[in-house]
Amino acid sequence: MDVITFKAIDVQDPVRDKRKLRHWLHAVARDHGHRIQELNYVLMDDEALLGYNRLYLGHDEYTDVITFDGNVGGGITGDVLMSVDRIRENAKGFGVSLQDELRRVMVHGLLHLLGHGDRTRADKAAMRATEDRYLARLR
Repeated sequence: MDVITFKAIDVQDPVRDKRKLRHWLHAVARDHGHRIQELNYVLMDDEALLGYNRLYLGHDEYTDVITFDGNVGGGITGDVLMSVDRIRENAKGFGVSLQDELRRVMVHGLLHLLGHGDRTRADKAAMRATEDRYLARLR
């Protein structure tokens, strides 16, 4: 199927240049020896993502992204749920544009589906470096 979708639920859709983003995300997967079968990016507000965080992960805290792996073989399949509120706040805190932070969160979610973790300090540093490398390719 090789489909990447972008959906906004009860928030204004901030995603720009979707064609370029799709090409970039497919390239990230190919670099890892995989192909994207079906990948859904779903943007929502803090409260909506908090509900998913509580229900599926048992965490009672705001987050910018939650990734659900739907892979049953035959390509990367999953949902990347993102809070536009958190992404906007983080962009301000990091001194980057909303588009830059949005793209970081997008590639972060895909990297999880490709097997990257971020539980330990070393894993977080490696994930950040990988995100930076792919973001540099997009610019």
